[in-house]
Amino acid sequence: MAQVITTADQIDFTVDDRPSMPLPTEVLMVRPLHFSVDYVINPHMADQVGKVDKIEANNEWELVRSLFDQIGMNVHVIEDQEGLPDMVFCANQSLPYINSDGQKHVFMSIMHANERKDEVPYFEQWYRQHGYELHYLDEENINDFEGCGDAIWHTGKQLLWGGYGYRSSMEAYETISDTFDVPVLALELVDESFYHLDTCFCVLDENTALIYPEAFTNEGLAMINKMFEKVIHASKYEAEELFACNASCPDGRNVIIQQGCTDVNKNLRDAGFSVHEVSTYEFLKSGGSVFCMKMLLW
Repeated sequence: MAQVITTADQIDFTVDDRPSMPLPTEVLMVRPLHFSVDYVINPHMADQVGKVDKIEANNEWELVRSLFDQIGMNVHVIEDQEGLPDMVFCANQSLPYINSDGQKHVFMSIMHANERKDEVPYFEQWYRQHGYELHYLDEENINDFEGCGDAIWHTGKQLLWGGYGYRSSMEAYETISDTFDVPVLALELVDESFYHLDTCFCVLDENTALIYPEAFTNEGLAMINKMFEKVIHASKYEAEELFACNASCPDGRNVIIQQGCTDVNKNLRDAGFSVHEVSTYEFLKSGGSVFCMKMLLW
């Protein structure tokens, strides 16, 4: 039965109560040969059309890829497609899941912007080839859902955080919760600069999260504070200009993050995390950084 939770007082379980889910061991990335800013579908893209240095973007992508490899992840690569400049942001086209029996499932996205809808079939093909059972949302009743851009697994647990308000519809989480039999903690986003949950919310380990507080309602903050023992706050500058919260911590120890996030990185190190700084400046022009550039899998 679907369980979509919108207030802290509706949460009748603890993190420890939720069944375990294996940490991901695989990473899917999309080579950025056709990456560019060709249109404006979020505030970060304004005034950036035609300004991407493609050689530098490829160099940045290669460094991110190598870091996932260095921390022990198995990296898979899909080639991008001409005419789909945002395909490199492969967190958005799907939501994968592994159940207690080790069976792999995935919900395919309904992209919000028409410019990105043609990306989804390429990922659908990849999942078919790699043994995932595919699921689809009802497009007649659900306007949009942008995968792990808005739906983020709580580290090591069958518990999903779901952002809504800009790119994903609340109705999508009813179907996802019912199909996967997991509760969804739904967080309303209230600042258009933080249009995906992964721009303002990063689950670091089972007990720790990194957030930009002003992107959420008071009720959303109450839910976050109830479920995490430690919540690290990013400043407006580091969150909005450097995408600090778009970091990735796939193993609960190593954090790959945009360089220059001085305050956040100090807090991460003080909390016991290993910090790996990378340059994603070319991708920031399109409104994405490390988390956007990969999909974690099993």
